[in-house]
Amino acid sequence: MVGYLLERLVYAALVLLGVSLAAFLLMHLSGDPAMMAVPSDAPPEQIAEARRTLGLDRSLPEQYLTFLGRIARGDFGTSFRHRVPTVTLLAARIPPTLLLAVTSLGLAVVMAVPIGVAAAVSRGGAMDILGRVLVTLGQSAPVFWTGIMSILLLAVRWRVLPASGYDSWLNLLLPASTLGIYSAAEMVRFVRNGVLDVLREDYVRSARAKGLSSRVVLSRHVLRNALIPLVTFIGLRLGVLMGGAVVTEAVFGWPGVGSLMVDAVLSRDVPLVQATLMMTAGAVALANLAVDLAYGVIDPRISHG
Repeated sequence: MVGYLLERLVYAALVLLGVSLAAFLLMHLSGDPAMMAVPSDAPPEQIAEARRTLGLDRSLPEQYLTFLGRIARGDFGTSFRHRVPTVTLLAARIPPTLLLAVTSLGLAVVMAVPIGVAAAVSRGGAMDILGRVLVTLGQSAPVFWTGIMSILLLAVRWRVLPASGYDSWLNLLLPASTLGIYSAAEMVRFVRNGVLDVLREDYVRSARAKGLSSRVVLSRHVLRNALIPLVTFIGLRLGVLMGGAVVTEAVFGWPGVGSLMVDAVLSRDVPLVQATLMMTAGAVALANLAVDLAYGVIDPRISHG
């Protein structure tokens, strides 16, 4: 187990190393970083000073090694626009994003698991057809359209929920529901297919032959063994959402990592873009590691040796 964990950590480190190289090259491919770090009317002396401060007067390998050294210390530079460390800006935006991601995935699980199980049990029946219709509708509707429609109905016309903000738990309901519906539409397919695969196993038929009720067979033998695809989906989706649900946060004015990244791109704030990119890659790498380790907890037959 320890050897497997170390191996996965090495893989994650290699992925982050590749992302760091892309983030470093981003600074040079987007224009002269020194010109972006100073006002547009800055004199040549100020531009030259900014170039020396940023280390741009060194060779590219030296600059990249310096960049890696700063990342290892948790220093992602200072925002060109806000003039504060990018870590400070990210630290303020991560809690709202984490809250939105966890809540939306929780809602998705609550909606998707019953629908997926019912669709699998009644394969070809009314519940299966209804489940496939709901999946098609949920995946066909873009997140921004669902968000705008929910604002028009629940916030503008009926005035039961706030349209935007981060003041109370009521502000969370609309963005979390919008993301949750879209995630649930994808999740139903994983649950349905996983349950169908397990229902074909010999041990399920043996449990039914022993006279166990359908409820007991589903709860004790089917659901736990069908969880692995669902756990994979949840883990990977959580890692992606931690990078910011850009569209949802923009529609609802949610102060998360996604809206921060959009502002950084529009203002050409390269250090802030680099920091959000590295944070997103780190979240996805950690989610992958957590999913791999969760397999052994869900199904003890899976060995990490």
